[in-house]
Amino acid sequence: MLTIALAIGVGVTLANLAVEFGAVEYIAVLSKPLTSPANLPDEVGTAILTTATSTTAGYGMLAEFRESGLLDDRATLVAVIINTFFGFVQHIFTFYVPVLIPILGVQVGVLYVGARAGIALAITLTGILAGAFLLSDRNVNPTAMDAVEGPESEERTRREKVRSALERTWKLLRKVVPRLAIIYALVVVLIESYDIAEALDFAAPLSGLLDLPPEAIPVIAIYAVDTTAGAVAIAPQLGDPFTPTQAVIAMLVGGVVSFAFSTFKRSIPFQYGIWGAEFGTKVIVVNTVMKIVFISLTVGLLLLV
Repeated sequence: MLTIALAIGVGVTLANLAVEFGAVEYIAVLSKPLTSPANLPDEVGTAILTTATSTTAGYGMLAEFRESGLLDDRATLVAVIINTFFGFVQHIFTFYVPVLIPILGVQVGVLYVGARAGIALAITLTGILAGAFLLSDRNVNPTAMDAVEGPESEERTRREKVRSALERTWKLLRKVVPRLAIIYALVVVLIESYDIAEALDFAAPLSGLLDLPPEAIPVIAIYAVDTTAGAVAIAPQLGDPFTPTQAVIAMLVGGVVSFAFSTFKRSIPFQYGIWGAEFGTKVIVVNTVMKIVFISLTVGLLLLV
């Protein structure tokens, strides 16, 4: 919890400093292809690109933009959807390449990572398309960040700009961190009290429907609880009984089933901590629906190949 709070603080501070020192104008050059078609202001590009290095920091920036009134709820949800691919990018270098591909082997590993990358990219493109059709000037307020700072009669010094950025960061953290602490404590208590893994047994019939070998059932169950453990479980079975395509399908299905566990263990504490329960629920629902839809489409495509 402390790590997440620290990452949020860093992300929000970077966002505030970027606004204070005008860095947004330079970052906008790189993010224009994403923000402009989606009818989002240039500042959002800062959060989107930051997500490639830290999802938590990227979300922290978006929380600051929503808090200031730069984005309304609809625009924030569109920005969250667009963030998807960039959140995936960081995992390529921190998990998929150094951990998952060595476990699964090059053929299955690259096929799986490629499938997940395609899913994330499709979701991001859907977000850009949604922004193009669903957002307008009514959903954004480009002057909001200036309003937070207040009118200026003269140019401020560098120290004053840094102080202003840190003050706004502290104001947001005072709201977010207490929520994070309370929700994480509740989740830990519930996880220790109940066996969440048993609730995932409903995934068993999926193996027959998807023409997977019976061995897929425990793999899906394990993968749903822990990605690395699921990869280790399926690795010795590659070739017999799992073909590369069947292995990828089993892991993708495990990923869908895992939403029941990961939402409870990670998404609810994280999203509720940042946005509060009402808007945090909207973010969780949108993220989950998008992932399930595109994972299902990918599984269907793999079954046809």
